[in-house]
Amino acid sequence: MKQVLQNLRSGVTEVAEVPGLMVGPGQVLIQSRCSLISAGSERMLVEFGKAGFIGKVRSQPDKVKQVLDKIKTDGLLPTMETVFARLDEPMPLGYCNAGVVLEVGAGVTEFAPGDRVVSNGSHAEMVCIPKNLCAKIPDGVSDAQAAFTVLSSIGLQGIRLLEPSFGERFVVYGLGLIGLVAVQLLRANGCEVLGIDINPDRLRQAEQYGAETCLAGGEGDPVTAAASWTLGRGVDGVLITAAAKTDAIMHEAAQMCRKRGRVVLVGVVGLNLRRPDFYEKEITFQVSCSYGPGRYDEKYEQGGQDYPFGFVRWTEQRNFEAVLLALQTGRLAVDELISHRLPLSEAARAYELISKDPDALGVILEYPREVERSRKISLPTASYSGTGRAITGVIGAGAFSKLFLAPCMAKTNARMKYVADLDAGAALHLARKHGGEHAVTDYRIILDDPEVNAVLIAVGHHLHARFVCEVLAAGKHVFVEKPLAMNINELSQILAAAAQKPDCTITVGFNRRFSPHTMKMAQILAGRNEPLSMNFTANAGIIPPDHWVQDPARGGGRIIGEVCHFIDLMAYLARSPIKTVAATMMGGPVAIHEDKMSIVLGFEDGSVGTVNYFGNGSKSYPKEMMEVFSEGRVLRLDNFRKTIGYGFKGFRHFKTMRLDKGHNAEFAAFAAGIAAGGSALIPLDQLVNATLASFAAVTAARENRMIVIKEEYAALFGELSSATT
Repeated sequence: MKQVLQNLRSGVTEVAEVPGLMVGPGQVLIQSRCSLISAGSERMLVEFGKAGFIGKVRSQPDKVKQVLDKIKTDGLLPTMETVFARLDEPMPLGYCNAGVVLEVGAGVTEFAPGDRVVSNGSHAEMVCIPKNLCAKIPDGVSDAQAAFTVLSSIGLQGIRLLEPSFGERFVVYGLGLIGLVAVQLLRANGCEVLGIDINPDRLRQAEQYGAETCLAGGEGDPVTAAASWTLGRGVDGVLITAAAKTDAIMHEAAQMCRKRGRVVLVGVVGLNLRRPDFYEKEITFQVSCSYGPGRYDEKYEQGGQDYPFGFVRWTEQRNFEAVLLALQTGRLAVDELISHRLPLSEAARAYELISKDPDALGVILEYPREVERSRKISLPTASYSGTGRAITGVIGAGAFSKLFLAPCMAKTNARMKYVADLDAGAALHLARKHGGEHAVTDYRIILDDPEVNAVLIAVGHHLHARFVCEVLAAGKHVFVEKPLAMNINELSQILAAAAQKPDCTITVGFNRRFSPHTMKMAQILAGRNEPLSMNFTANAGIIPPDHWVQDPARGGGRIIGEVCHFIDLMAYLARSPIKTVAATMMGGPVAIHEDKMSIVLGFEDGSVGTVNYFGNGSKSYPKEMMEVFSEGRVLRLDNFRKTIGYGFKGFRHFKTMRLDKGHNAEFAAFAAGIAAGGSALIPLDQLVNATLASFAAVTAARENRMIVIKEEYAALFGELSSATT
């Protein structure tokens, strides 16, 4: 299928051939008929992409401090590589889609194949959308008219926040698509409207909908016009739908209002607010969030959990339905807002129109009736020859794959035969950039290919165990990014699957044991005669409570999801399994307790280790530091950039040019191991030990007790024995 993508780094907009989509639980697969280009937000994205690097920096000053902090901790080169990798990601354009349902996923009863629906899907021949972000198109509403639904809902949500009542007077500042829709919806509410814009054609259009108008930026003064229009009383409220960098619009909006008036911002303008403007008249100011309640709530949008009708009357979906009803009854008219109709193949030209043609308003993209639905596309790559190589498939094209997995694997001798992701554009980009032979949206294509001998898994934590078991069942070696599992049941399932496929190995992405700093420390400590005392501090940074990592069902929490790294590192340096685990976490009035924890590990050889994992520190402070005390000597690891020795003969310090947490060495060793055959890169019992220790840390902190690993998880060790013999 074809999809419109933009590269934020180069600014190139393309209609790319991407693999067809799979429908998941709670989702609706839609074949597009029409989509509307937003001349506001989409034009801003395109202009951002076309700007040079300095222009991008100037347009996002809030990001500059984050970059500077990262340079301090990680160094210049890794930071710039991360920035450019982020900019290089393909951005799917569009969010106003109308089409026909092809398939529905499990749990979807509201829609059926053949239904005409609107959604916030992108400009693509097929889109796969959660059910709460879709609504049925009623009879009498054309596909092109329906394509205005999502954009109109943005204006409708702003109006709801204004709380208009019959006879009130409102200003709509900015008469683009959303502004002209808002004029009509306010008029339908029985309100009088004054429309303000710099484009005379837009003013004439607003007048056709019954609005009074004022030309901004010319000889007319919007504040004076509003005062005259209200006989000096001031307007009841202002809806700002304009896009401008100036603060003047907010200043004027406040001046126009009566005492206790309302200002709602839908567009993007300067927000250097002047206190007297709002203080003296007690003006209410609110920013409207997109389509309505539910926006950016993952449980509503992705999980399909609706808000109770009696308590949240208007959600995103119900706003869609209200707009569609207004279109059907004629209270909202959009045909005159359509300035251009172009086929999808001319999408690049369409974006040129909205950027350069002042008369371009509603630009509709139209789609062919026949669509290629293959979930696999082949890419032109160099021919591969020879045997005894790792032939890989990658499942997951998210941030970790983009920043580490794919770039590191591309440096090895392995073939990257497949990249799979439900996001077709992401799969295409990763495969195209790093020499992948095929981009697919159905991971089962990888499992069914007998030539593939290794699969790399970089998906959500809650899917790790499932995919590990499926890959093993397919008879392939597996690399899975940490954690290996999120609970005992998942770990038990993996061990059962491993027992069935003893010739297949499991590798977990415990990359820090492959860092040159770790290797140097292990080499220096190799001749020791006594146990080690170790201390690791992770300045993990703040992650909000509603982030997926903090969700026990999706991320497993930060201890299980990340601290397993540091636990494995200590076990590797001690050359000994973890025997006991004790932990305590922060109490008191904090949103998240478990990401501020101290964990004490006891090892079978007598070594001890403490992991201080704190999620309440500063980003400008180094993220990871470690101290190892041994026989009158000390090693200090500083953020995997510098290792210093105290009291060692012949060793004072070891530096690397850049932060090196071992990713390159890890993937090189994995690829070489698959090609050569033989034992697992990391023994399974070590993977299980580190995983169990992370489970034990959470339990120990919650129950305030010390846990003996082999006693707490005795049943699992029998399963481990079966999997390793």
